Amino acid sequence: MILDAARAAAGHLFSAPFRGVFFKTLGLTLLALIAVWFGLTQLFEWLALPWLQALVPDMPDWTGWAGTLAAILAGIGLALGLAFLIAPVTAIVAGFFLDDVAELVEKADFPSDPPGRPVPAVRSIVLSLKFFGVVVLANLLALILLLIPGVNIGAFFLVNGYLIGREFFEFAGMRFRPEEDAKQVRRRNAGTVFLAGLVIAGFMAVPLLNLLTPLFACAMMVHLHKAITAKEMRPVG
Repeated sequence: MILDAARAAAGHLFSAPFRGVFFKTLGLTLLALIAVWFGLTQLFEWLALPWLQALVPDMPDWTGWAGTLAAILAGIGLALGLAFLIAPVTAIVAGFFLDDVAELVEKADFPSDPPGRPVPAVRSIVLSLKFFGVVVLANLLALILLLIPGVNIGAFFLVNGYLIGREFFEFAGMRFRPEEDAKQVRRRNAGTVFLAGLVIAGFMAVPLLNLLTPLFACAMMVHLHKAITAKEMRPVG
């Protein structure tokens, strides 16, 4: 069930409709990062200039060696910061297109089923913020694991597998049932949802490919929710 859902989701990633959503997500992400870059640059210059002038009174502007060095260090720091933010910002932007992704999957793979209903806007925003937090946590944890030898990387997968599996399965479920019902279905199938979350966490651990994580997770959980729903509706015996 889980592997079938993962294969189906992976098969959609580079299809034309998914590429459209991904390029919209990536474009908005780049615009957001450019805005952050200019904003932080201006903020740094505004905050740092008085300090440099106090330390080097004879330096009237940024043409001195201290200003040049500070600008280089600031540029490196900002570049590293933005590199760290690419995946989280992509995640929060992609959150606004999850209903589009779910609809594409439902139409392509379940054309005879009743279509799902878009998740309410407020709940969609909450989901985007939650996944943003998950991705930030995952990246910070990955950095810590790189710096601390001997730490079991399993913590990365356990924490993020649980959080990602829970959020995206409930999102897929809420397109077809009330939120509380979606939570109950997830609780009844907690082990399956958690294992699916581990697959998504592994996907998220791959650099560059992790930019597609929200799309992959959404498509996979649409399939998993459909499979679990069909299983629960199947007559026993």
